[in-house]
Amino acid sequence: MDVQEETIAAISTPPAEGGIAIIRISGPDALEVADRLFIGKNGKKISDQKSYTIHYGMIAEPVFDRSSDQTDLFNINRDQRSNDHAPGRMMIDEALVSVFRTPHSYTGEDTVEINCHGGLLPARKILEAAVHAGARPAEPGEFTKRAFLNGRIDLTQAESVMDLITAKNDFALRSSLSQLEGSLSKKIDEVRNCLLHETAFIEAALDDPEHIDMSGHIGDLRRTVIGQMGKIQSMIDRAESGQMLKEGIKTVIIGKPNAGKSSLLNVMTGEDKAIVTDIAGTTRDVLEDRINLSGITLRLLDTAGIRKSDNEIEKIGIERAKMHAKDADLILFVVDSSVPLDENDQQILRLIEEKKAIVLLNKSDLEAVVTKPSLQKLTCAPVIQISAKNHEGIDEIESFIRKMFFSGEMRVNDEAIVTNVRHEKALEDAERSLSYVLKSIDEGFPEDFYSIDLMDACDALGRITGQTAGEDLINEIFSSFCMGK
Repeated sequence: MDVQEETIAAISTPPAEGGIAIIRISGPDALEVADRLFIGKNGKKISDQKSYTIHYGMIAEPVFDRSSDQTDLFNINRDQRSNDHAPGRMMIDEALVSVFRTPHSYTGEDTVEINCHGGLLPARKILEAAVHAGARPAEPGEFTKRAFLNGRIDLTQAESVMDLITAKNDFALRSSLSQLEGSLSKKIDEVRNCLLHETAFIEAALDDPEHIDMSGHIGDLRRTVIGQMGKIQSMIDRAESGQMLKEGIKTVIIGKPNAGKSSLLNVMTGEDKAIVTDIAGTTRDVLEDRINLSGITLRLLDTAGIRKSDNEIEKIGIERAKMHAKDADLILFVVDSSVPLDENDQQILRLIEEKKAIVLLNKSDLEAVVTKPSLQKLTCAPVIQISAKNHEGIDEIESFIRKMFFSGEMRVNDEAIVTNVRHEKALEDAERSLSYVLKSIDEGFPEDFYSIDLMDACDALGRITGQTAGEDLINEIFSSFCMGK
């Protein structure tokens, strides 16, 4: 794919009022476009300035002939800057303009960033002026796409940029930063380069069998493939936890009517999200919210109470509760400790048998009819006594979630953590191809079978970093980016 030669511009800050707005211009004519907009002190031109410098001045409607009277325009009193003092030009805003010269910029191209006041109108007017001066509006993600196409970053690092922007918790933030620094890319490249070396040796042996003997190399190849499969499997094993930490653990709250599910949701979110009454069956639909528990994001879903019902609307809510429970990463089963267990509780206990679940023995502030020891005899899930009314036991829930999903702790150093479904799928494809190599070795197939499957594994790994990614995949990935990035 050829890097586009057009100069692009976009507003890189959110479309809202704020202290500062940033308009980014990038491409071969970025400095010239800035010259047509910028009025600096003593006739300063942006195209004459060094990289990594910032310059104060005015942004005005573009001019294509920089004459000597630009100094006079700058020195006009701020309140008097208008068409009367600068015929044919309208001042837009005062600004700080940053210069980043190729190749040491985010995109690898000449780049200018205009920092103006953060109103909606000034930023839009400056963008319009930049387009009039020779740039074109950037597509979503086009700046990062150019960084990728210019070799500044690989595809995993490009995707981590968007992950960084949308990070919802501390883990997602640290994981995105680690991936932006190349932790996953390095791990993928190590495996891929090893497999490429083996492929090259096999191809050389097939081309020159008289001088290169493969017979003594088969055992080494087998051990190498098994070793690389282990590294790939290790990344796959961590993918589920990585994705849950990034997107949030889908946590479904279930239980009988009036067990305290909605009260628990309100306590955990810190808001009155759900209506709480003494009337059983108040919740009919699914209520959802996100919370952050010390770096862990939970996607909390409060569901209708599970019981036998003749009410058609309530029955729909109960079926939705069961559907979400089947698809949950974690189930919080709320049991009312003040009333005996019944067949509805038994049904829910069967529902959570094959799921990660925590049983919450609620209403510990009331006289207990159901005790923790008696409940523990009925389930393998951990049982915690809580009082949603008095906000008791919530910290213990967080502790159990850490143990269930992250072995009690979350660490993101330089480890390669897969948080992207696309990456996981490519790793699975690579592992499958390597399993075919082992099968070919064990069944005594010709050496060219090894080469074919090794190359398939390399291609799958290359899709992760962008080394073998097609244009359609590249366009699909960057189309999901936000404007101005």
